[in-house]
Amino acid sequence: MKAWRVHANGEPREVMRLEEVPDPQPGPGQLLLRVRAANVNFPDALLCRGLYQVRPPLPFTPGVEICGEILAVGEGAAGDIGARVLAQPPLPDGGLAELAAVDAATVRPAPEALDDAEAAALHIGYQTGWFGLHRRARLQPGETLLVHAAAGGVGSAAVQLGKAAGARVIGVVGGADKARIARELGCDLVLDRRVDDIVAAVKEATGGRGADVVYDPVGGEAYTKSVKCIAFEGRIIVVGFAGGAIPTPALNHALVKNYAILGLHWGLYQTKDPAAIDACHEELTKLAAQGTVKPLIGGRVPLAAAADAVQRVADGTSVGRLVVLPGAEEAR
Repeated sequence: MKAWRVHANGEPREVMRLEEVPDPQPGPGQLLLRVRAANVNFPDALLCRGLYQVRPPLPFTPGVEICGEILAVGEGAAGDIGARVLAQPPLPDGGLAELAAVDAATVRPAPEALDDAEAAALHIGYQTGWFGLHRRARLQPGETLLVHAAAGGVGSAAVQLGKAAGARVIGVVGGADKARIARELGCDLVLDRRVDDIVAAVKEATGGRGADVVYDPVGGEAYTKSVKCIAFEGRIIVVGFAGGAIPTPALNHALVKNYAILGLHWGLYQTKDPAAIDACHEELTKLAAQGTVKPLIGGRVPLAAAADAVQRVADGTSVGRLVVLPGAEEAR
């Protein structure tokens, strides 16, 4: 089969190579999947750069979440041949390939309401958003939610989930094109970090109160501005650092303004509370069936264009989710 492999750490476009490798075989408790769609995540870029919290041995194949079709069932595993499922291929053999062997226990049915690309983009980003907003921040109807990078893959999921929860959503983006997309996603107010005074605008929009919940996958300057417009008893959810800079919180400031800083590492729930992930998947499937959530797909690309797609996500130039379709002939 064809698979992208990383032999040395560096920029994705420079270190990813499309190679012919032996077809994987499902081991005990595993399923063999034909990859129908592989969603590109920021961690794929970090993996290429050697900056992710997990460092698989070289060479490895990136791709941490896919929508696939079951082709074969390993010993002791359960699965129906031909079923369409969501999965997270275990590293070092990720999903940017034509085939993937995955642990059957982590596989979940793909929502029927979503096509392959949308389904591949539902799991990690939307689970992260759901756990962040509901499990960590306890977002309430009528509260104001501030979402950074609102037109990106992670941010767009939080916008949709925030609206589904009855919150008023303020989206922060970079540029007019992304502002238009954030409005289409349902943001009640969209701010362009390149031209708008974020702090003043949030305070004005909330009558001086500030945002009750901040969803921050960016870090750096985004976090700095967030603490200046957080409400009394507000909650800041730290999701990631796509901006490259990891902020150092001033805890005296959190004390004086009486707000909470909440870390969110969604992957821990897979070992600490897997039942919660199953329950969340059921809820997301219902929301997808209702049309309440629908992953924003910024591009569908063939397998040959995967390295470029990972680089675009790394550079922050993509909108929504870029999804690799191994069966596609050309990009759309």
